[in-house]
Amino acid sequence: IQIESVIGDMAYSEKKNIEAAKEGDYELIAKLNPIITQGNRRKEDEFEFNKDAGMYQCKAGHLAIHKYFDKRKKDKKNKNPRMVYFFDIEKCKCCPYRDGCYKEGAKKKTYTETIICDSHSEQVKFQETEHFKEKMRERYKIEAKNSELKHRHGYDVASSSGLICMEMQGAMTIFAVNLKRIIKLMNEK
Repeated sequence: IQIESVIGDMAYSEKKNIEAAKEGDYELIAKLNPIITQGNRRKEDEFEFNKDAGMYQCKAGHLAIHKYFDKRKKDKKNKNPRMVYFFDIEKCKCCPYRDGCYKEGAKKKTYTETIICDSHSEQVKFQETEHFKEKMRERYKIEAKNSELKHRHGYDVASSSGLICMEMQGAMTIFAVNLKRIIKLMNEK
């Protein structure tokens, strides 16, 4: 079978799948997790990037005093690297916005930004194209069909053990659903 595209939800947009799609010469129609595209910023108004200084600043206007590139440990091999920005703790202690930002007795105040990899950057650009958006509009049909297979035809639980039995159950379930569709289309004529 020649695969042209694979359509899935956010669970399929992990880095391994994006790279596999590139190597397999097919397109992956799956939105990236918003944490990757927008970052993990829950409080967007508290920290802003100052392009001139190349540092983040808090809402009180205090710039980070230095930054550190964290490549991530070997045990977290699939994690993207991060840039950690350190703020002057003495300024944080007397800041009017310290409630909810500075914890009393803390030894440091940091803000972390995840740096997205090249494959994620390419996927971000791809998911902004009209082709991607058009394909994603078709995705609800796939989910509806999967739901019908699982809930109406018992494909949510294996009726027998073993891979061959599961393949047989899948083939029979899909055959039954397709047969229902053919009969419905014939009755409409």
